[in-house]
Amino acid sequence: MRNLVRWTLVAFALFSPALPTPARPVLSVPLNLAGLPRFGLAAAQVSFEQVMQELSSSDRGVRLRALRLLKDAAYPEAAVPLAALITFADDEVQLEAVAAELNIFLVDQVVTRKRVGLVVEVRKRIAADVAFSKGPLAVGARSVPIEVLTALRTAARDDNPRVAIEALYALGTLAAEPAGARRRALLAGLGPDLASMIGAANLAYRFAAIRVIGRVFERRAGDEPVDAVVGDAIVGALNDNDRGIRIAAMQALGAMRYERAIAALTEQFQYFGKGELAEAALDAIAHIAHPSSALILLPQLASKNDTFKTAAIEGLARIGDRTRRATIDSALRGESREQVLLAGTFAAVLLSDAPLEPLADALRRPKLADRARDYLIAVAPGRAAAFSRHAQDPDVQIRAGVADVLGLAGDPAALPIVEAMLRDRDPQIALAAERAVARLNALRPTT
Repeated sequence: MRNLVRWTLVAFALFSPALPTPARPVLSVPLNLAGLPRFGLAAAQVSFEQVMQELSSSDRGVRLRALRLLKDAAYPEAAVPLAALITFADDEVQLEAVAAELNIFLVDQVVTRKRVGLVVEVRKRIAADVAFSKGPLAVGARSVPIEVLTALRTAARDDNPRVAIEALYALGTLAAEPAGARRRALLAGLGPDLASMIGAANLAYRFAAIRVIGRVFERRAGDEPVDAVVGDAIVGALNDNDRGIRIAAMQALGAMRYERAIAALTEQFQYFGKGELAEAALDAIAHIAHPSSALILLPQLASKNDTFKTAAIEGLARIGDRTRRATIDSALRGESREQVLLAGTFAAVLLSDAPLEPLADALRRPKLADRARDYLIAVAPGRAAAFSRHAQDPDVQIRAGVADVLGLAGDPAALPIVEAMLRDRDPQIALAAERAVARLNALRPTT
């Protein structure tokens, strides 16, 4: 389970002592008397209420010190009050507020300041793009208030590019949490707004917008097809002059499974023929898995390129034509590349209900674990019962992987399995199970 909230912090502020109230936590802040070092001093007690009052102080320095204190504390009750400062007319205040919000909801909360040997103070920045790059599992089980997401959406259009990009990546990170009705409402409101950002002049901003769209609109069980306003905007980015933008656009189209992109992606693959852009295009085609793509995927079963052959197997498996199983098996004869063989196992599960064991076992192998998790997420809906044994596996990596898979797969039938995992002896697995339970409960119909 989540560790107890950390209230003993290192700060550069001088706060007056205040007695704690019974219902609120108390923050211990080292005194910083003039001319004296910050360490080795008695701590003053600062109540939560006092720090919250400092957030609205007319003194900029006081407000920033309160923000930094709350950022390290990561106290969930501060989320909504902090949201008001995300759009405040002060860039530094905005950036601190965005970082504070992120730290509340991250699984691995960041301690931004700590001492080493009572002499050196090590500082660590909370970077939204770093949190975003960790994927949807970076966020824990706490529900992100709509006020926070709305404020981040507004700040993503800030005049300061640094603030805008930081808010955009934070939005992409935290928008992965809502599920069910909350997710549907979120997507309906965000789509046109995010799509319009793709035309921005700032390269880093365009890149962030495309990545965020790919994450937020990544197809989940129960999602409606992505709105054409969003999908077509990403298709347009395939013509961007920047190579990184084009690859990000291909990845987003694959994640969204945007079928209207098939023709454009096929054209890109055929034009480049080889290299990173061709690989990204074929991978996107494989993820979208439209039946018409079989004609472009089948020839790649004979490819000597790992990425091409893997994508071909994955795509044919996702299309779901069971008659292709024999063709895939034939292409795998004499194959020794682990990535390709794992794709073959994925195809066997989807096309002929083969056992899950090889995919689950791959969770313990660092080079294959992420791919195996993605495959398991794809096969899990409708197969929840098959994960029961793996949820009790002696290997911690497999149990943790199963909890994450079942939470992300979006099949409420897996609830009994992950609820039992809440009692796991390993606290990290119990935390993963808590997150999975929250996700699956959000998908249950309300009465």
